Amino acid sequence: MIPSLKLSFLWHMHQPDYRDAQGIMRMPWVFLHAIKDYYDMPWMLSKFPQLKASFNITPPLIEQLKLYQEPLKNDYFLSLWSKDPSRLSPSEQQWLIKICKSANFETMVEPLPRYRELYEKTEMEYNELIDLEMLFLLSWCGRYLRTHDDLIRDQLKKEDSYTADDKEALLAALVKFIAGIIPFYAQLMQSGQIAVSTTPYNHPILPLLIDMNNVKRANTYTNMPDNPISLREDAVEQVKRAIALYKETFHTDPVGFWPAEGAVDEESVAIYKSLGIKWIATDEAILFKSLDTKERSKLYKPYSLEGVDIYFRDHGLSDLFGFDYRFKSPYDAVDHLFSSLENLVPAKNDRTVFIILDGENAWEYYLENGYPFFMQLYERLCVSAWCHTATMDEISMQKKSTPLPRLASGSWIWGDFSTWSGHPEKNRAWELIFQTKRDQMDCTNIISPEAEEQIKSHFLAAECSDWFWWYGDDHYTDFALEFDTLFRRHLISIYELLGIKIPAALFVPIITIKSGTKFLLQPKSHIHPLVDGKSNSFFEWIGCGTIDEDRIFTTMDRLRGPIRKIRFGHNEEMGFVAFEGDIEGLKKATMALTVEELSKTFYLPLRQSASVDGLRLGIDKSIEIELPKELFGDRQRRHFRFEIELEGKIIQTLPGYGALRIDLDENYNKNWFI
Repeated sequence: MIPSLKLSFLWHMHQPDYRDAQGIMRMPWVFLHAIKDYYDMPWMLSKFPQLKASFNITPPLIEQLKLYQEPLKNDYFLSLWSKDPSRLSPSEQQWLIKICKSANFETMVEPLPRYRELYEKTEMEYNELIDLEMLFLLSWCGRYLRTHDDLIRDQLKKEDSYTADDKEALLAALVKFIAGIIPFYAQLMQSGQIAVSTTPYNHPILPLLIDMNNVKRANTYTNMPDNPISLREDAVEQVKRAIALYKETFHTDPVGFWPAEGAVDEESVAIYKSLGIKWIATDEAILFKSLDTKERSKLYKPYSLEGVDIYFRDHGLSDLFGFDYRFKSPYDAVDHLFSSLENLVPAKNDRTVFIILDGENAWEYYLENGYPFFMQLYERLCVSAWCHTATMDEISMQKKSTPLPRLASGSWIWGDFSTWSGHPEKNRAWELIFQTKRDQMDCTNIISPEAEEQIKSHFLAAECSDWFWWYGDDHYTDFALEFDTLFRRHLISIYELLGIKIPAALFVPIITIKSGTKFLLQPKSHIHPLVDGKSNSFFEWIGCGTIDEDRIFTTMDRLRGPIRKIRFGHNEEMGFVAFEGDIEGLKKATMALTVEELSKTFYLPLRQSASVDGLRLGIDKSIEIELPKELFGDRQRRHFRFEIELEGKIIQTLPGYGALRIDLDENYNKNWFI
């Protein structure tokens, strides 16, 4: 028998619970991803019936999708969007425009000329605002809607001069479409093509609810919140409620769970087992910590702990889908994936590779929302003789797992819990939860069963991982204050239901909006650095643009690459780029520099300073590259991408948001003053 590779995908579909105390969704991301991703992802797979994959659908997502039976009652954004613009207050109009300008520019705004024109305007007239509202929703429509819905197709062709009737017709069509999403998953489940798993009810970091000391067990250097208490009962309730909702939705019990953020410890596994869950999944970092090894050959098989199967994701391959393949042509991306997978085919025995990642946020950065990429991928899988797909439910039924001696505590980011604890803002949020729980336990007021149930629901919602994701300085969003308000509002509602005084601290925002939170700052003047990788003078890069790679990824995350900061700029004769970070670890790596307009790639070994194909590279404390004027030609403006490859693997694509634009014609005269 020829050894083969089993490939198991898990696409994680999740949005936090955006409902406020009145049950109204305060932000529209469930609706937007519903018309773009939640149907399209299984639909693309369904075009290839011989292929299989798993999808994880979280309870808050299921519940909020159901609310779109009455969109204007339940979604604040759509309630404003549906109004005549003249009836909006100035603050409502400002917030609506902010949302309508939140689409990814390169792949969603730029392909629609009228949308791009409005995107760049600071003030809008009546008809312009209607056009902006329409084009925003149309830009979010996925491949299925664009090719199967005549109304969507016609409205995209119209491009401008939209009317109130157009808005009404579009919303009706999209609401009808959303109603079919969950039934479509159920249909594919019944056919056996997909498995559907779920997550603890409000997407909490279960190990931290059980025992906050897991913070230190995973990383002794992470600071813990003060005065923690165990919320183990809530942890059990989170799993029980998720199982109940899954059964109500799909009319069967769930077989597997993706723990929120891949967060695991041995006690949470015991809870899953006690409630009948057969498998869970997490990140490779947890396996290597559990086995006290980094031997990658041990990654490619299922494990088990106390009768529960545990599948460990290949972090590098998963990140390629989320962050790197969008920069390649579909053919090149799939070819790279298959080359990587082929290297994993063993000489004997079979291996299983688990690719697990966000199933919704990456695709808006891909050409046509990822459709050409997935078609290329699935066609290649269909004809492969050595690579076969399987659902995680199927793998669990085969009962071929290897027992684990122990399971380390941690999550899919860094193998610890520092993304959800440690920073003063994150810890402050935990401390407010703990204090609210103590006050509830001490309360002697008599409350009704209905109020008691509402209190429990608010506690579970406040425990969602997403609030802690946005606290601190490791992630950035323009909607940080909205997230902060939603979190604190859950705790305020608990005090209102208890009938006791609300602590003043709950009315004070936890999050601090700092200056300089943008990841990209454009150049202010010409620069004339000495390209040698050394810091020769404070002044040589003064006036340059900067890119903070740590701030680029927001709704998604990846293991941070070795490059943390980029400097860039130019003078009349040439362009310059500098990379800062773990440079010493890159001296065995190669950097590929692609000039997009020329479709040309240069390969720059990083072992020492050198001149390569007319480009000058200096490496010491940083990597510095001189881009000669000849590279720009008559256009003077070029877009550059950089890809770092180490030992045959892509470890970082730069900049993380797309391509770096350098324009030699920009003279910065507007920045001079006397």
